Amino acid sequence: MRLFHPFLIALQFLTRFPVHLPVIPDARLVGRSLLYYPLVGLVLGLVLAALNWTLGNAPGLLRAALLLAAWVLLTGALHLDGLADSADAWVGGLGDRERTLAIMKDPCCGPAAVVTLVVVLLVKFSALVQLASARNWAALVLAPVLGRIALQALFLTTPYVRPGGLGANLAQYFPRRNCAIVMLVSLIVIPLVAGSHGFWMILAVTGTMLLLRSMMIRRIGGMTGDTAGALVTLTEVTALMTAALLQP
Repeated sequence: MRLFHPFLIALQFLTRFPVHLPVIPDARLVGRSLLYYPLVGLVLGLVLAALNWTLGNAPGLLRAALLLAAWVLLTGALHLDGLADSADAWVGGLGDRERTLAIMKDPCCGPAAVVTLVVVLLVKFSALVQLASARNWAALVLAPVLGRIALQALFLTTPYVRPGGLGANLAQYFPRRNCAIVMLVSLIVIPLVAGSHGFWMILAVTGTMLLLRSMMIRRIGGMTGDTAGALVTLTEVTALMTAALLQP
């Protein structure tokens, strides 16, 4: 049963599913939970695909709105919060590392955060309109998975720069070799299941991840929990947008 504890920790942290942890998680268990992030993404994606199927012949705009609302509710807007904090910090930090890090800790939401959230959610909604109407279940399932694979890649390649931050235990204790294996297997399986659309989604998400990582390195020398959340949100949107553009 202990083998499932890291998965339950990941599920509790990344979603609002009612999860009861049979143990008090220590730092090592929290670190191991990163290994199961793509599996949590798969659970989210399957729930979204099932919701889209349940909505049947509902109008496309309404279906997309309900899918977006469910996506936000199921994740507790966790990664949207990271995106908002990162947007404020990047604009208000004026290129300065310490100022950028300080703004990210401020719980207040500034104009840059509001505008960024509106634009990103609008793009996500627009992609969902196209994908939900076409019953493209594969894209709905894969987007949350790819967002969390991108997060694993970020932890594997990028130093964590905020001591004691939310992701400090993840960065210190996650199983690097096993995470790399999970990523590699996932990236091989996805195109086999989803075909060429899956390949292009992977390519687009990889490009987005590398771009965002380079921005983090240049500005703050690494990553924080907020920039990790921003990465998940933006790679999910990239995956959805790519699938929508490929939709006939």
